[in-house]
Amino acid sequence: MLCPSQVAKLRPVPRPLLSAARRLYDDLRCSISSSSLAQVSPCVDEDCSDFLPWLERKAGVEISSFLSVGKSVYGRSLFASKAIRAGDSILKVPFNVEISPDDLLPEIRSLNIGNVAKLAAVVLKEQKMGQDSEWAPYIRSLPQPEEMHSTVFWSNEELEMIKESLVYQRTIDKKVGMEREFSVLRHALDHQFPEVSKYMNFEDFMHACALVESRAWESSKGYSLIPFADFLNHDGLAKAVLLRDEQKQFSEVIADRNYAPGEQVLISYGKFSNAILLLDFGFTLPHNIHDEISVTGEPDKQTTRKKAMGAYSNVRIQISVPLQDPLYKMKLYLLQRHCLQITCKFGFSKWSSDSFTIKEVRSVKGKGTGIPQSLRAAARVLSCTSLEELNDMEEEATQNDGRLGRRPLKNFNREIQAHQLLLSHITRLIDQYNASAKLMKPTGCPASKRDGIRRSMACELLAGELRNLKSAASWLVSYTTDR
Repeated sequence: MLCPSQVAKLRPVPRPLLSAARRLYDDLRCSISSSSLAQVSPCVDEDCSDFLPWLERKAGVEISSFLSVGKSVYGRSLFASKAIRAGDSILKVPFNVEISPDDLLPEIRSLNIGNVAKLAAVVLKEQKMGQDSEWAPYIRSLPQPEEMHSTVFWSNEELEMIKESLVYQRTIDKKVGMEREFSVLRHALDHQFPEVSKYMNFEDFMHACALVESRAWESSKGYSLIPFADFLNHDGLAKAVLLRDEQKQFSEVIADRNYAPGEQVLISYGKFSNAILLLDFGFTLPHNIHDEISVTGEPDKQTTRKKAMGAYSNVRIQISVPLQDPLYKMKLYLLQRHCLQITCKFGFSKWSSDSFTIKEVRSVKGKGTGIPQSLRAAARVLSCTSLEELNDMEEEATQNDGRLGRRPLKNFNREIQAHQLLLSHITRLIDQYNASAKLMKPTGCPASKRDGIRRSMACELLAGELRNLKSAASWLVSYTTDR
C-alpha cells in the first residue's frame, strides 16, 4: 500500500475526470441505487476478453490479478475475478501505458486550447490510424457517440427538458467553446498535418473531447487516459479512489471493502452533483446526496477550468440591484466588496448579480447549515432603504471578520423582509420546476431507449434541484414566521 507522502489522489482536486457509468435500461436505472450497483450480475465482454493480457504485455508487468472486464446494465465494467478484501491493491497501471501529455504533438502543445482538447487531438489521431495505432485495442474499447449521454450530445428538443437548470446554459457554452477550440486545432493541423486534418470534423472532435472529459485523470503533468482503470464505474458512497505514485510511476486502486467473485468493483469519482455528473460524465444518480443549487443572477463566465468546475450551477435565482434604486451604487459596492464574485454588465443589463451555492437545508436549528451567510447578507443589503443602514453594515463588517451581514439586521421588520425576498424568488422557481416536471411525465413508452434514458436523467437532475429548493423554502418559512 502506498504511504500518504508518496501518493496524491487524482480526484477531486482540482479537476477530477473519469469514465461515466453508462445506463442502458431506464427501468433498471430507476430501481437500482448507486450502493447496489455491485450486485448486478456480470456478462462476459467478448470484445474485451484479450484487453488485459494485451495491456500487460504492453506494460511488461502484471496490472491486476483481481479484476476482469465484463458488461453490466451500466455498460463496460470491472468485476472481481476472485475474492477481494478491503485493503487489497486491486490494480496497478504503470505510467508507460497511459495516454498522457507526453504523447502530444509539439505543434499541438503550444496551441491556445485547453488540456482536454489537446488530449482529444491525440485520441483523434489514434482513431484515424485504425489498426496501425499502437493503442488500437484501447481505442476500440471506447464508447461510440450513440452510447454517450453527456448533454453536449443532446438535441435541442432534449435540452428543452432541462431549460430550468443552468446545465442547459452550461451545455450551450461548452459546445461554443468546443467549436472555438476545434477551429484553432483545425487551422494548426491544416498547415502541419493536412493528411490528418482533412479527415477531421467537429462531431469527431466533440466525441473525442467527451471521451477525455469523462474518462481522464488529472495529474501534475495534465490529463492522462489510463486504460483498464477507466472501466471502473462510480458509486457515490464508495471511498476507494485512484492513487498516483510519482516515485514508483504507477497508478493504483486500493479496495475499500470486501468483494465476492462476480461483484462489480466501484470507486468514487468525487462528491459531484447530478449537474456535474450529467454535463461532464453523461449520467445521473437518483437521490444524489451531493446535489447543490447555485443562486445567481446569471451564469458566470468560465474563465478557467478550475473556476468553471466550482461554478457549475443547477438553479438560477436573480438577486439583483435595480438600476433605478437610489442606493444602487452603494449596494453594488458592498456586494462586490463583501459577497461572492459579482457579474457586472453596465450598459448591457438592467441589474447586477451574484452567485451562491446552496446544499439541502435540513432544519432551522441543529442539523444542516441553513441558507449561506453570504446569500443572506446580499438579501440584507438589497432590503436596506437608507444610506445609514448600509454604512452600519459596512462598519460592522470592518470591526469584525470583514464579512458583511453576519448578524441579523437591527430593524426586525427589515430582517424579515430580506428573507422574504429570498423566499419569493425560491417559491417562484419551485412553481417553474413543478410545471416542467409535469410536462416531462411520460405519456407512454418512450420513442427509443435513448429517449427514455435521457428523459429519466432530466427528471433526476431537476428532482435533486427541486428537493434543495423546497428545503431552502421550508427553512425560510420557518425563519420568517417563527421569530
